[in-house]
Amino acid sequence: MSGLWFEDLKPGLVVEHATRRTVTETDNVLFTTMTMNPAPLHLDHDYASRTEFGRPLVNSMFTLALVVGLSVPELTLGTIVAQLGLTDAAFPKPVFHGDTVRVSTEVVEARESRSRADAGIVIFAHRAQNQRDETVCTVRRTGLMHRRPSS
Repeated sequence: MSGLWFEDLKPGLVVEHATRRTVTETDNVLFTTMTMNPAPLHLDHDYASRTEFGRPLVNSMFTLALVVGLSVPELTLGTIVAQLGLTDAAFPKPVFHGDTVRVSTEVVEARESRSRADAGIVIFAHRAQNQRDETVCTVRRTGLMHRRPSS
């Protein structure tokens, strides 16, 4: 288990996640078609070539899922009870096939659960950047986190 317990997640903690991921066209096509999103901006090279972007955009929902996923090993792997919500998602720059995404996370709030003595609620602020140091996604994620087991 590599995730952090509630007690370890103090506001102000910043984690630069070790794993980065290069996004492929296959990632985008599979995710977009599996989620029933027929937008030509993600799937049609000819259509996308005539947009302001000049090429297909990676589905922003894939980007969001990737951002959360890249944070899991160092933060919540084996220590989260449940994800409670996502807020304030923004995509300031697009992600394209071939971009490499990296993520950093700041713990912005942590409080004891009012209903569960064995858990606490933590708000994480994730920020993803590409290989050009452009921010491509920001999102706040709320997790119900296990407390460290007593010995």
